[in-house]
Amino acid sequence: MNEREKFGSRLGFILVSAGCAVGLGNVWKFPYITGLYGGAAFILIYLLFLVILGLPIIVMEFAVGRGSQKSAASSFRVLEPEGTNWHWFGYIAMAGNYLLMMFYTMVGGWMLYYCFKSIRGDFTGLSPDQVGVDFGAMLGSPGTLTIWMIIAVLISFGICSMGLKNGVEKITKIMMICLIGLMTILVIRSVTLEGAGEGLSFYLKPDFGRAMEQGLGSVVFAAMGQAFFTLSIGMGSMAIFGSYLDKSRSLTGEAISITALDTLVALLAGLIIIPACFAFGVEPGAGPSLIFITLPNIFNHMTGGRLWGAFFFLFLSFAALTTIVAVFENIISYAIDLWNWERKKAVWINIIAIIVLSMPCILGFNVWSGFQPIGAGTNIMDLEDFVVSNHVLPLGSMVYLMFCTYRYGWGWKGFLDEANAGAGMKFPLAVRWYVSYILPLIVLVVFFKGYWDKFHSGTAMVIAAAIVGGLSYIVFSKKKGTVPREG
Repeated sequence: MNEREKFGSRLGFILVSAGCAVGLGNVWKFPYITGLYGGAAFILIYLLFLVILGLPIIVMEFAVGRGSQKSAASSFRVLEPEGTNWHWFGYIAMAGNYLLMMFYTMVGGWMLYYCFKSIRGDFTGLSPDQVGVDFGAMLGSPGTLTIWMIIAVLISFGICSMGLKNGVEKITKIMMICLIGLMTILVIRSVTLEGAGEGLSFYLKPDFGRAMEQGLGSVVFAAMGQAFFTLSIGMGSMAIFGSYLDKSRSLTGEAISITALDTLVALLAGLIIIPACFAFGVEPGAGPSLIFITLPNIFNHMTGGRLWGAFFFLFLSFAALTTIVAVFENIISYAIDLWNWERKKAVWINIIAIIVLSMPCILGFNVWSGFQPIGAGTNIMDLEDFVVSNHVLPLGSMVYLMFCTYRYGWGWKGFLDEANAGAGMKFPLAVRWYVSYILPLIVLVVFFKGYWDKFHSGTAMVIAAAIVGGLSYIVFSKKKGTVPREG
């Protein structure tokens, strides 16, 4: 039987867990969505939802992981009452982690490739149109995408192969410290650009009138969605790190520290990108192209732009790799928990599996570009991202919520005893009604809104309702005679 590893330090746990949460959603999506929805006013609404929506769920994931001492593959089976079916979600969580890596490893490869190109000076002297053509050429080359995806996979699994304490914890700590250091340097450079003052005002001074130009509902739902997805909650990616944690500290304080660090990275990313956009007359809400087309053009016009561009894509690479390493650790733990494999065996088998599974996404940009699975202009990556972001994360979060509050699940008492074990801040008793009834409804609203935004179709909403009904039947059904938990 494999003995379960433990973190070497509290700082290691916080930085590794934050590294899982800190990803491209913070440094890629957050700045442009903030630019699109009005700057500082949007940030205030986002922070509110981060506290009332994301924080309770992350505590519950940690509690399930620490209480079971298992990954999501086995944690529900350990804690569920006899005769219930909560453990079925473990397989959905496993599938979600693999599905996420089927496109995230490729995007991580993009970051490494652009870091390499920036160091080499490939963007120097290119016109804006030429930078756009260069990005299109990368997407059109399956060989280039495959090579850099494999590099990202090998680096990340190489870190995991060294073990939790000597690999994942030690290397992620270094990457996170370097990430924050690089971001600090880039923030100083960005805010001191001529013309950056207007961008700082937009980013730091709330103007609710400007935010409402997009419509109150749109701003609120955008803030709610970003707060929900930024923490990578709902598919067991946080539960695994809870399972490596001892009981010396209560979980609420740890969750607050991780959420604060995740938020700090997102805010710093905005301080890098938005003042630079204003300084060079670029629309900060330009969308995903902001990173790969707009920003290389900005760096081209900066003094020392080649150096700043290399730093920027290096920090993006660290942000992507910390998430990939964290999810790979989760995937490895599945094999260890389910089949008692040695870590090295789990690593080698999953290297092959992830590389093979990532190929459809890569081919979707070129060889299979004619396949548009969820509407005109979409590709395989859009489909994979839609399944993870609009299904696994929100519905998985609802499962964790109900498992920790529903009397035929682990129950409120089981959750609270685990969450509050150890020194530090306790989970507030007063929010029981809120997390039991209101928060699951909010999560469902996020889920249905995702379907409506994607398809604008009554048929799609019926499909979404059927998915929720099917999941509810699985996890809430029980065999005759099952005794519910107290509380």
